[in-house]
Amino acid sequence: MRRRILAALGGTVLAIGLAACGGEGAGGGDTAGERPTELTIGVSMPTQTSERWIADGKAVKEKLEAKGYRVDLQYAGDDIPTQSQQVDQMITQGADVLIIAAIDGTALSGQLQAAADAKIPVVAYDRLIRGSSHVDFYVSFDNYKVGVAQADALLVGLGLKKKDGSKGTATGPFNVELFAGSLDDNNAHFFFDGAMDTLKPFVDAGTLKVRSGQVKIEQAAILRWQQETAQKRMEDLLTSSYNDGGKVDGVLSPYDGLSRGIITALQNAGYGAGGRKMPVVTGQDAEIASAKLINDGVQNSTIFKDTRLLAEQAVVVAEAFLQKKEPQANDTRTYDNGVKVVPSFLLPVQTVYKDDIKPVLVDSGYWTAEEVAAGQAKG
Repeated sequence: MRRRILAALGGTVLAIGLAACGGEGAGGGDTAGERPTELTIGVSMPTQTSERWIADGKAVKEKLEAKGYRVDLQYAGDDIPTQSQQVDQMITQGADVLIIAAIDGTALSGQLQAAADAKIPVVAYDRLIRGSSHVDFYVSFDNYKVGVAQADALLVGLGLKKKDGSKGTATGPFNVELFAGSLDDNNAHFFFDGAMDTLKPFVDAGTLKVRSGQVKIEQAAILRWQQETAQKRMEDLLTSSYNDGGKVDGVLSPYDGLSRGIITALQNAGYGAGGRKMPVVTGQDAEIASAKLINDGVQNSTIFKDTRLLAEQAVVVAEAFLQKKEPQANDTRTYDNGVKVVPSFLLPVQTVYKDDIKPVLVDSGYWTAEEVAAGQAKG
């Protein structure tokens, strides 16, 4: 892979993840004594419409193949029946472990039952799979803290907080609007809850005003995290709630793709031109197009989730199962999927403002300075 895992960070993740307790994992068959070249890992990713998922799939595949494993990587095109069929196929073709980033966290119960019947362990990748006891492990980031970080970034951008968490000099009131992710993605709820718990005191005090009145996740949600849908919703909000000359000061956006749609709607309405200040817009995933927007002063911030480390951790967990060991979790309380609490390994996140692009994204090898300037990955 073009981008590299920093040796120190990768080593830390490996050291933590491979620490195994006694007892056997949920692995299928007698895989402990087999060579990697005799084992196949099925990797199911939701879509190729987001550069984030393309990078995830590539990273997981390359890291597994570097260890000698056979990898069946499939993308489902954001289509639930397609993902179901692909996972079915992985099971019937004899996958030894499944790593699944689900489109809909409740739509794979039949496939998970089939995997359990075949004694194939299932690792939920970044998106928790709900409603089944046959989810053996979950690798992700601390998604509630992602939401907190997004809300804090909004408050910092508005001047209500400083980066160190202390009180800012601004007093408001500020008009803000709220966006959430797809309701069928379990992470969207954690993001929104973390953000709203952080923003609520400011809303209650009148420092932040949501002119549209749309403060529930069902009102703010964007199905499948689609950029075009976010743009249309922002356009509708501007028409319905700001047609009296009022201005938007900030927008809570949980994902860079949504942020770009929101920004397009704002720019089309005249924000960012003619002396009309662009609202503070948050984001997530440090996508290259948004890294450029942050560098150019258009988007305020993004939450960087180093998916290189997530891919590394998924490999560690898969190997533990194949070796009939129990992967070590660092969270055994948070992620209740409605049937069981799924043991999880959660990775940290970082907030990236313009000043953080070089030390966090460029110096770590995630993006190059040239890619940030162009807003496009070299591949």
